[in-house]
Amino acid sequence: MPKQTFFNLPEEKRQIIVDVAIEEFADYGFEAASINRIVASSGIAKGSFYQYFSGKLDLFRHLVDILAQEKTDYFRDKHPPGNNLDTFQFYRWLVKTGFGFNATNPRLVQAVSRVLLNEGLYYSQEFAVYREQSTTMLTAMLQQAIERGEVDPSIDVELAIMIIETWNNAITSYFLKEGLQQADIMAWARAPQTQERIEKMLYVMEYGLRKTESEFKTTP
Repeated sequence: MPKQTFFNLPEEKRQIIVDVAIEEFADYGFEAASINRIVASSGIAKGSFYQYFSGKLDLFRHLVDILAQEKTDYFRDKHPPGNNLDTFQFYRWLVKTGFGFNATNPRLVQAVSRVLLNEGLYYSQEFAVYREQSTTMLTAMLQQAIERGEVDPSIDVELAIMIIETWNNAITSYFLKEGLQQADIMAWARAPQTQERIEKMLYVMEYGLRKTESEFKTTP
C-alpha cells in the first residue's frame, strides 16, 4: 500500500509514476525492474520514491490493486445475456467479458500478468490473499454447479480449481502473445476467429468437468 505522501501528490503526478511503473514491469518483469529507471522516467528523486513506497514490491502491489479496481469498474455495467444461464454459460460470459477488459488495458494486464504468472509471484505468500479470493469464488461456483447437476459430483474440487486457474492463465497468455502484436487490439479481441479460439479453449475445460447423461449410471 502506498504511503499517504503518494496520495498527497497531484493526480497528474501520481498517474505519471503509475504509467512509468506499468511500462517498467511490462518490459522487464519484477526481478529485472529498476527503481532507478522508474524514478528517472518519472522525474522524481530516488529519495522521494521511498517517501511514496516502501520498495519495488509495494509499487507493484499498487498496480495489482489498480488492475483489480479497474476490472471491477468495467464489470459493473456488464450483464450476462440472460437470467437462466447454467454455470458454464455464465463462466463463458465471465471469461469473454474479462477478455474484453484485457483489450482495454493491455499494458497494465501485461505488467501484472508477467510478474504474477510468468515469474510465479501469484503463488507466493505476498499475494496469498488474492489467491484465496479467487479460490473462494471458484469453490462456490463449482459447489453450486454440482448441486445443480451440471458438474460431475465425483470431481476433486481443489484439483478442478487448479485446472480452471490454469485455463484462465492460458487465455491470458494467449491474449498477451497474440493480442499485443495487433495494431488494433480491440478489433482483434472482438474478431470472430479470436472469439472462436477462446470458445475452443473453454469447451475443452467445460467437458472435462460437465456431467453428462451417460455418466454415473448404475449397472443392473
